[in-house]
Amino acid sequence: MPRSLAYLLSVVFHPLLIVTYMLTFLLLMNPYLFGVNNITEQFSLVIILMFSTFFMPVLMVGMLKKLELVSSLELEDRQERIIPYILTGFFYIVMTVFFMYHPDMPNAFTSFVLGTTIALFVAFFINLFSKISAHAVGMGGLVAMVLISIWQFSHGIISLNFGNFGAIQINAILLLVLVTLAAGLVGSARLRLEAHIAQDLYGGYLVGFIAQFIALRFIF
Repeated sequence: MPRSLAYLLSVVFHPLLIVTYMLTFLLLMNPYLFGVNNITEQFSLVIILMFSTFFMPVLMVGMLKKLELVSSLELEDRQERIIPYILTGFFYIVMTVFFMYHPDMPNAFTSFVLGTTIALFVAFFINLFSKISAHAVGMGGLVAMVLISIWQFSHGIISLNFGNFGAIQINAILLLVLVTLAAGLVGSARLRLEAHIAQDLYGGYLVGFIAQFIALRFIF
């Protein structure tokens, strides 16, 4: 895999973007859970979520870099990830509590957000002793989220509604395979960039995947 492609995959599937992808997928797959007919009617929620869970933490890391508390935005050193983990965790806790008590927020998405928050704190704890891939944690959670969504809302065929742009139908198993392949590609990208070893990836996938099912037990 070319390093440029590995870097692109690492950016596109940045762990802080996974919650936004989860929301987008659920709005495309079952917008009626949110009381709307298609994603365009709740696009503002996608923007707000991306701002809270991606742009704010990235800005925070940028400030840490300017203060010379971290050496790079990639946070390659395990010890340098501690403060960003704590600060990001604060944002995710606030977001989780907000969604849990929001009357119009479907339990399905609240569960996915809680699972992501659980995974983040487990990854933080593991990071104190051993490096773990945050990318793998995120992708493991995304695979679990798609699997749970298929189990709860699909009857073999998934219809993704893009509003005025139309809708597409895709076989549920094929979609799960594609997401799993994407998770594998992201893992390969992290290995290609020498950001992690295989053990970091395996642990990350496991944490992200299991955390979603733990959250499912709490919410439903």
